[in-house]
Amino acid sequence: MSGKADPRAAGEGTTSRARLDRGRGALGPALELVHTGRAPTRAVLTAELGVTRATAGAVAAELEALGLIRVDARPGAAAGSQGRPSHRLAVAEDGPVALAAQVHADGFRAALVGLGGRIVATAPGCEVVDADPAKVLGSVVEAGAELLRETGRRCVGAGLAVPSAVAEPEGLALNPLHLAWPAGAPVRRIFAEQIRAAGIEGPAFAANDVNLAALAEHRHGAGRGARDLLCVATGHRGVGGALVLDGRLHSGSSGLALEVGHLTVNPDGGPCHCGSRGCLDVETDPLAFLTAAGREPGPEVSLLQQSYDLIRGHYADPAVRTATETLIDRLGLGLAGLVNILNPDRIVLGGLHRALLDADPERLRAVVADRSLWGQSGGVPILPCGLDHNSLVGAAELAWQPVLDDPLGALA
Repeated sequence: MSGKADPRAAGEGTTSRARLDRGRGALGPALELVHTGRAPTRAVLTAELGVTRATAGAVAAELEALGLIRVDARPGAAAGSQGRPSHRLAVAEDGPVALAAQVHADGFRAALVGLGGRIVATAPGCEVVDADPAKVLGSVVEAGAELLRETGRRCVGAGLAVPSAVAEPEGLALNPLHLAWPAGAPVRRIFAEQIRAAGIEGPAFAANDVNLAALAEHRHGAGRGARDLLCVATGHRGVGGALVLDGRLHSGSSGLALEVGHLTVNPDGGPCHCGSRGCLDVETDPLAFLTAAGREPGPEVSLLQQSYDLIRGHYADPAVRTATETLIDRLGLGLAGLVNILNPDRIVLGGLHRALLDADPERLRAVVADRSLWGQSGGVPILPCGLDHNSLVGAAELAWQPVLDDPLGALA
């Protein structure tokens, strides 16, 4: 056997490297396309990136070598396509993960989330939130670290969702109204310190929970494909909103945009924490619903769960139905005002608002159409959120973003 190198093989290797060099700038966009489910095959990836088939193949191979995606040689043809079926693309099920954490009025939870918004593992949630942010974040980070030890997964970073506006660039929780935390708590710095102390690699981020829910829904849920997506949700207490414009979260000049909870929808309503009266925050959240239905909140489960149980199990009760209709009308009034200002092409509702939509979708859509200028042209689609843990998934998206921007640099 000759010891000389095959010049054809050498030429093929040089060509492959040249293709990859040309495609390095496409690694991030390619990974995002697979991550969001918009490139299920190599043929679709080629078309979306606007590169040659060979370059797309080299890019997919590099992402596979990084352990981020899987290329299945078994052919899969896109609907309506012609010619030879293309290789299938999917996120790597055993690939790296992001640590996601969420704190809310009734507890906190940690999870590991892979590419594609897939929750890999979760830790049992805690139902008591200490008044010291450092203690809470230390506990949730330790729960996440234990998940990483159990699964043996590589961690690309960590994201935290909190029920507060988070001011940029400092990462301060300005108004954790339903927690006993001090206003202006430096949650991002505390979270990053706890991440480093636990020996977890990668950057740490923190943001408002509804902002992160909107981001997750846009990439993986009911908002996928929307250009201008409005998300409004009520969690365990209060109401939040977020806007995704052209695929990017609109956070305003300092991270405080879309504080929709403080839109007035009932001038004669109850006092709000902001100093006004009748805001969405106190007129359409779980406590408002239980009060309107004449139910005394109990300590057994969260206010949100009590509201769910009431709507789904006792909707025939006249008091429950009336309370539901009252909250739907107030929510519809708030949504109509937002539609008039923002003109979104889709609205997704989460938490109790999702349950209100499910209970009487036509009533809510009619109120919004009647009160908004755009209702005359057919109205805006209003859909329930599609992800059960969208704030957790959104927190993971914060940690995944540097990888989506530069896979090679982030994983080096």
